[in-house]
Formats: sequence, structure tokens, C-alpha cells
Amino acid sequence: MDMKLKGKNVFVAGASRGIGLGIAESFLNEGANVILTGRSPEPLATALKNLGATHGDQRVTSYAGDMTASKDLIAALDAGEAAFGPIDIIIANVGGGDMPFGYKFSDDEWDATIVENLTGSVRLMREGVRRFLARDRDERGDCNMIAISSIAGVDAMGSLLAYGASKAGINHFVRNLAKAVGKEGIRVNVVAPGNIRFPGGTWDIASKTRPAVNEWIKSDVALQRFGSVEEIADAVVFAASPRAAFMTGETWVVDGGQVQ
Repeated sequence: MDMKLKGKNVFVAGASRGIGLGIAESFLNEGANVILTGRSPEPLATALKNLGATHGDQRVTSYAGDMTASKDLIAALDAGEAAFGPIDIIIANVGGGDMPFGYKFSDDEWDATIVENLTGSVRLMREGVRRFLARDRDERGDCNMIAISSIAGVDAMGSLLAYGASKAGINHFVRNLAKAVGKEGIRVNVVAPGNIRFPGGTWDIASKTRPAVNEWIKSDVALQRFGSVEEIADAVVFAASPRAAFMTGETWVVDGGQVQ
């Protein structure tokens, strides 16, 4: 199926590895131009080199910075527009951090997790809306944004408290933002992945070092397996494409049937 994304300019936050890198490659496969961002320059440079070798250096660029900081994300968007022109699609794949299980966390641990997993995506989408609205209505085409959330924000699953709260916050923010900008022809959606395994990722390490994790996946996930980066990327690409033009304000759960 043609996703009608050829020539679109796509900004992907957190694209140096894992889900973000898979999303970037899927958009390139559809003929889009892609701006990669990441906090660490070296992994980002490697991703840029590899994707450029496969898809052409003229179709992919990068900017290293902290996508939770307004200054950095604005600079990254400016760099992308300087390379390709106005950005059509923004993927807010901003998240991470670490804190203890349960309620014994410090103020700093809580605040850092909220900024990493909620505030960063909010700031990026806020700037995205501002740029989309700066274009004439008939020039916005299929402008839209997708935030990458988690099933931890959809149901109470025993996840880290701040992480789950921040992802639930993204889902709610997007639903309300979609109502505010829909009249301007701008779509906003969420893709909420389940347990996704990729080399060097959290679930990859856990599955190799903790046998109980694999048994838990078999008992808790309807399809009895981990998901892949490609499966999340395909969902994101479809949701961002004109094929999903009547979908906005949705949280699309992609978890193999884990959430009840």
C-alpha cells in the first residue's frame, strides 16, 4: 500500500537507536525526508551514516541535542527546515530515565522522569503546532504529529509510578490538543507500544538474563511474544500518513493483546 509520504519532511526525536531509529527508517522506505535527533552525538552520527548509505545522504540529516529543552528542539527543527523545507510530520519519541519502583522516590527523581517522558513531548508538540499554523491553511497539507507513549500510560500495570503517570499525561494531552487544533486541519495521535525487544534494549537484556521475564510474556501477552521495532514503526507510519486522515486524538495501543 502506498502511504503517500514521498517527499514529506519528517522530524523524528530520539532516532539514534531502537524504536526511533526504526521509525526513521520506515519513513525513508516510504520516500520521505527525515531529520534525526538524539542526545548523544556518536550514536546519532552512526545512525545518520548508515541511513544515508542506504537511502541517500540527500534525504536524511541530523541534529544532536536535548529534546526536552525548548532551545535545543527549536534549533533542531530550524536545522531540519534549513535542510528540507517546512516540516510536515513530527514524531515525539521522547522518553527514558530511571527511578525506583514503588513510592520511595525523591523529588528530583520524580521531576526528572516527568520532564523526560511528558514535558519534552509537550514542548516539541507545542512548537510543532506553532510552525504548522505559520503556514497558510492550504499549504499545511497533511501536517500531523504523533507522540510515542506506552501501555504503562493506558492501564495500571505495576510500572514505575512517575513513568506511568507521565505516559498517561501524554495520552490525555494529545486527546485535548487534537480537539484544539483539529479545526486548523492538524492531526495529533499517540502510538502506545507494549514490550518491544531490540538489540541492547531493556527487554532484550531482561529476556536473556531473567528467564521469568519470558514466562511472564507468555502468560500476560495474548500473542505470547515481544513486539518488534518494525511493528511499532509500521503503525506510526500508517497513523502519520494520509491513509489515516480521519484519525486524530487517538491512543493506538500496539502491544500484542496485553492490555485488557
